[in-house]
Amino acid sequence: MCYNITSALQTQLKRAIHNNNSEQISILLKKLEQYAVTSHYQLSGFAHNELLVYTNKEPNSPTPSVWGLIPHWVKNENQKVKLWNSTLNARGESIFEKPSFKKSAQDMRCILHVDGFFEHHHLNNKKYPFFITEKDKNPISFGCLFSEWTDRNTGEMINSFSIVTTEGNEFLSKIHNNPKSEEPRMPLILNETEEEIWLNDDHSESFMAEIKSLIKPNHEIQLKAHTVRRLSGKESVGNIPEAQEEYFYEELGEII
Repeated sequence: MCYNITSALQTQLKRAIHNNNSEQISILLKKLEQYAVTSHYQLSGFAHNELLVYTNKEPNSPTPSVWGLIPHWVKNENQKVKLWNSTLNARGESIFEKPSFKKSAQDMRCILHVDGFFEHHHLNNKKYPFFITEKDKNPISFGCLFSEWTDRNTGEMINSFSIVTTEGNEFLSKIHNNPKSEEPRMPLILNETEEEIWLNDDHSESFMAEIKSLIKPNHEIQLKAHTVRRLSGKESVGNIPEAQEEYFYEELGEII
C-alpha cells in the first residue's frame, strides 16, 4: 500500500504550471502562502499533511487537501480520528461499494502528482523500504478520491483525499509482499490521457464504466527502485533529502 511519498512543491503544481502562464502561477503561489503546503522528501500519510490535488471540480487549479479521506457522513472529530488512518488508501476494486469511498468514486475524483513513493519488502519478519521513481525522474500521477467535510462544531470545511490502489504490476510485485495483503499492490498510476478521463465531471452510468476500466495495474510506466533507510523509528532520518539516498541491507540480497 502507499503510505509514504515524496513530492516537491513544483511537482505538486505540475498541472497548474502546464495550463497557466507565469503571471497566474505567481498569483497562485501567493494564494497558497496561507496553507502549510511545501516540498516533501519522505512524507508519511499518517501525519495527515496537506498536499495539492487537482479535482474534477477544479481540474486546473490545485486544492490543498489533507491526506486521509474524511467521508461526508463523519459526525465529529472523534469519529474522524478513528477512521482517518484507514482511509489513506482506497482499494480500487471496492471503491464503488465501500461507504467511505462510494460517493467520492462516483462524484469526487482527483489527481496527486508525486516525484516518487516508498514501499516495503518483507523478509524474516523485517521490513525493508524501497524508494520508487519513474526511470527518467518524471513526475508520477496518482488517481485519487477526495471529500469535503464540514466540522459541525466549528463550521470549518476540510478537503481531504485518498490514494486509490490496484493490483501490483510485475515490477511492484517483486517489492510489495506484505503478508497481510492478499496480493502485491501499487498506487493507481495514470498517464496524461487517463488523467483527463479521471478528472472529467461526467456522472453518467456509461462514463462510470470508463472510470472503472482505468482501475488496473500500470504495465507501461518504467520504474526504478533502491533501498533506503528506515522510514520510521530511531534509524529514520526523517523528512530530509537523505531519506531518498540508497542504503544497502546485506541480509536482503537482490530483489529487483
